[in-house]
Amino acid sequence: MTVLFKMPVVLGFFVGLMMLGLVSSAEFHELFQPGWANDHFIYEGELLKLKLDNFSGAGFASKSRYLFGKVSMQIKLVEGDSAGTVTAYYMSSEGPYHNEFDFEFLGNTTGEPYLLQTNVYVNGVGNREQRMNLWFDPTKDFHSYSLLWNQRQVVFLVDETPIRVHTNMEHKGIPFPKDQAMGVYSSIWNADDWATQGGLVKTDWSHAPFVASYKGFEIDACECPVSVTADEIAKKCSSSAEKRFWWEEPTMSELSLHQSHQLVWVRANHLVYDYCTDTARFPVKPVECEHHRH
Repeated sequence: MTVLFKMPVVLGFFVGLMMLGLVSSAEFHELFQPGWANDHFIYEGELLKLKLDNFSGAGFASKSRYLFGKVSMQIKLVEGDSAGTVTAYYMSSEGPYHNEFDFEFLGNTTGEPYLLQTNVYVNGVGNREQRMNLWFDPTKDFHSYSLLWNQRQVVFLVDETPIRVHTNMEHKGIPFPKDQAMGVYSSIWNADDWATQGGLVKTDWSHAPFVASYKGFEIDACECPVSVTADEIAKKCSSSAEKRFWWEEPTMSELSLHQSHQLVWVRANHLVYDYCTDTARFPVKPVECEHHRH
């Protein structure tokens, strides 16, 4: 895929400089391919729909892997009674010591809000769940869900509002995901053993098929060939005197003041669970929780 120049124009996040990045089309078939259950894919013009029934769910994966940059897609979640279902959207590397950034949308009974669960895996270790409700109904319209990833931070965004930040704290001896290229994935599946009220509410298959809709696929990131080594990937995806990536600009190393205020608002008004405060699971607070500002 050709490397082009692009001026990203996302309010509050990008600077008005011509920076090097990988500009990818928003066409599904150029960036992604079905991963399983092809017969549960529905194509309607620019829309992609994945359906879950009592035979199967469905999922797709990016054709390439990426190291640093930004990934976005617009999703409209399952309407009505979605209890027991999970719509997942995530980036992940491979292997037992993989890195992973998760959005998991946990369905609920009609009239109850969806829960958004995020998680971060580093070197194969997760257990960093946060859960929140959203400030809108994610089943009524499309909303943008994004991951911004550079060597300083991982930012989870909903409609360009930061909802979670995982900061590089290697100086404190805490590992940070920065050396494994990741694919981009999404799927819908049945998880009624845990997804809704801890598994108490099961999937009502009389409401099937459950349908999640997608559009607006965007990847602006450093593409990594599968055949190259980790050292070669790191070199290819790092700025140098010859090339500059927009996500490595100083303004991208932390949230702006406005974004910090947005994050504080989200956490104060919509966060319902944070592993950092779960003393039953973690009698000793996880070390990164001692140092995170948010």
